[in-house]
Amino acid sequence: MAQVKSKTNPTFSAEVVSQPGGEHLNSCFSCGACSGICPVSQAIPEFDPRKIIHMIRMGLEDRLLNSDLLWYCSGCRSCVFVCPQDVSFADIMGALAKLALKKEYITHQQLVDKGKAARVQRDLCVSCLTCVRVCPWDIPTIDAGGFAVIDVEQCRACGICVAECPARAITLNESEDERLIAACGV
Repeated sequence: MAQVKSKTNPTFSAEVVSQPGGEHLNSCFSCGACSGICPVSQAIPEFDPRKIIHMIRMGLEDRLLNSDLLWYCSGCRSCVFVCPQDVSFADIMGALAKLALKKEYITHQQLVDKGKAARVQRDLCVSCLTCVRVCPWDIPTIDAGGFAVIDVEQCRACGICVAECPARAITLNESEDERLIAACGV
């Protein structure tokens, strides 16, 4: 078997820890409880929280931040309930997502294209405020022109605003992880 040599960044772990949510990394001792309970890893074996923690610690920045694995975490927080250290893996994934955006591994448009954020079609928006009212995280807002806008970095891609928009002005692409989960029948 051929070994693939990956470029490493020895400061990557410290960069993750410095991000909001990334501080949880230092509490993790890689027991694997999160991997055992993770519903995404049950459906998509390539997604393994313990492996991602290990990749961070190994400094595999390019490999991780370029990977679609970064966007598979559903944020369900099942991992927190089984973690003996109260590590929030979902918060670590959020820190990684922020770094990927900050370091331009991904753009806002690519997040929308990947189905990780909803998008408002301004020409269809009737400014009814339904999206603002139904979002449990208060992410859609109304801009100066009176149209709904969605902060791509904050959007949870839950689809509530898409389902509730009476004008069908909000769209959300199917994400790769949703497609993989549907394909395995979970």
